[in-house]
Amino acid sequence: MIKVILWDLDNTLLDFLYAEKMSLRTVFKTQGFWELTDAQVAAYSAINNRHWEKLERGECTKEQVMHNRFAEFLQYLGITGADPDSLCTAYEQGIADHNRFIENGYDVVASLKGRYRQYVVTNGAYDVQTKRLAGTGLDKLFDGVFISDEVGFEKPSVHFFQTVLSQIEPCAKDEILMVGDSLSSDMQGANNIGIPCCWYNPQHKVNTSAVKTDCEIHSLNEIYQVLGGQ
Repeated sequence: MIKVILWDLDNTLLDFLYAEKMSLRTVFKTQGFWELTDAQVAAYSAINNRHWEKLERGECTKEQVMHNRFAEFLQYLGITGADPDSLCTAYEQGIADHNRFIENGYDVVASLKGRYRQYVVTNGAYDVQTKRLAGTGLDKLFDGVFISDEVGFEKPSVHFFQTVLSQIEPCAKDEILMVGDSLSSDMQGANNIGIPCCWYNPQHKVNTSAVKTDCEIHSLNEIYQVLGGQ
């Protein structure tokens, strides 16, 4: 019987792609360039994902991710002379100004409050993520928040999840469910620490990796079926 739910934040409960697009467009326009097209935003998103995946594999540091993703994107756009670090800072600050829920994310978490202990487990900048949680009211629903910046490790590191499990009320590993959209971060992290995981897969992607998932949902409302009416 599940007693604890570990929720990923970005693209599971909050629409990170929307926040990414809006913040990027605002930053590049206010910095005197132009309003990015959808294709250019998609190119940035692909670059960003590639650098975060390198971090998940332990191939670089978070500081390198922050710098290199914007350095590569500026090169892609053909922009010279711009400071990737200042653009990154402005972009990160803007993320929290554009919050939008995935489906009925707030209502799902609210409906489970008191029935399960619920925690956020997220990679990202501490200031940005805490501001987003406060701005959406999610901070009042969770029993705790674990952000990689504060934990000192990124998902899917076993050290990240060891920290989480050491700080929540003790329970058996099979009573904890990780819910998230990322196979390489959320599901792999659950595999690493040995807890059940539920893959939120609204686009019906095919899992061609070696990552194990215990269940799969395509809508957040399906979490109730996973929990079995507990």
